[in-house]
Amino acid sequence: MTEMMRNGKPRVVVTGMGAMTPLGESVPEFWDGLVAGKSGVGPMRQADSTGYPCQISGEVSDFDPERYIDKREARRMARFSQLAVAATQEAFRDAGITEGAVNGERIGVALGNGNGGFPTIEENMRILVDRGGMRMSPFFFPMILPNMASANLSRMFGAFGPSTTIVTACAASTQSIGEAAEIIKRGSADIMITGGTEAGISQMGLSGFAVMRALTTQNDEPMRASKPFDADRDGFVPAEGAGILIIESLEHALRRGANILAEIQGYGTSSDGHHQFQPDDDGAGASRAIRWALADAGVGPHEIDYINAHGTSTPMNDASETAAIKRVFGDAAYQVPVSSTKSMIGHALGGAGGMEAVACVQTIRTGTMHPTINYTTPDPACDLDYVPNAAREKDVRLVLSNSFGFGGQNACLVFARYED
Repeated sequence: MTEMMRNGKPRVVVTGMGAMTPLGESVPEFWDGLVAGKSGVGPMRQADSTGYPCQISGEVSDFDPERYIDKREARRMARFSQLAVAATQEAFRDAGITEGAVNGERIGVALGNGNGGFPTIEENMRILVDRGGMRMSPFFFPMILPNMASANLSRMFGAFGPSTTIVTACAASTQSIGEAAEIIKRGSADIMITGGTEAGISQMGLSGFAVMRALTTQNDEPMRASKPFDADRDGFVPAEGAGILIIESLEHALRRGANILAEIQGYGTSSDGHHQFQPDDDGAGASRAIRWALADAGVGPHEIDYINAHGTSTPMNDASETAAIKRVFGDAAYQVPVSSTKSMIGHALGGAGGMEAVACVQTIRTGTMHPTINYTTPDPACDLDYVPNAAREKDVRLVLSNSFGFGGQNACLVFARYED
């Protein structure tokens, strides 16, 4: 008989996924690109990068919102909402949920993003300066607020239960998935739409990160610029995208005959309490989130088969994450494969963890660990097994997913193969 509870709380499983990414507008396209070691990074098109030290990005290049959303609706949404809606459509199809088949009061939304509608803010501020405030869009606020992606999903997919938005920078998506699972565990929803979205590529965003010197300046070969853990890394590649999971209580999933893709077994979140944007050198804050996620999952470090790293391609972050893994795993850190999805799609900030969650589930389902591409020059401070440049086959039962955000806000998840 299938056990519905774990440690006295309902088990939570993944039953559907959707993705809008620089590697394609579906989960199969995204995953095939990752396994092939394909880069989705190219010249920046969403913003004029002339005169900026970074002129490349990972974009959902051919995205046309009207393929997914009514034209009038699409015009009233910022791009981060549009990407979330499109990804959720795929996730609902994947989960086999049809309209009216599930009580909407038992469906909730928990979504992560970093900044809301940056490009729309920039566009309307130009109108304010050049033409006056009364020429701004009347939909300015409903478009740009960070919570509007969650609100639009609730409205368009009949999710009338709990609704929340997590805005913890680069940890937002991963934290939203963990919090969505907690909402189910406390009995407030049967199904949650969760994950994250980001579409912040704009001159405003580009300027802010450029003056911080957080971005890569390796523009000559865009596909080689994102190189997590490599000694020649010099900053992250800005990116956009959305990754959406449909998660539900195991009991509910079995009752409706859902296809179960994986289980969310552990979740941990912590704060560095250290610096506005620089991580702890020794990875102390990140290691707490890892340790607590493992404890919540009821597993030891030696049981983790693969780590999907935060791996941003910035000098400090990659070294700090490596240190955090070593703090928790000890000598076992050298035995567990680690790879960075961002090596192929860039860093989508608050949306990154959603796409990485999709990759984690696919790793469990397929027994394939995607590579960290562009890894050519070892760094003594980053000396783990980063699955360099080529995918690797392995029987994977437990996956750790790391996300560490500006402000020292950290979130980690443990995904598990579903077993009765």
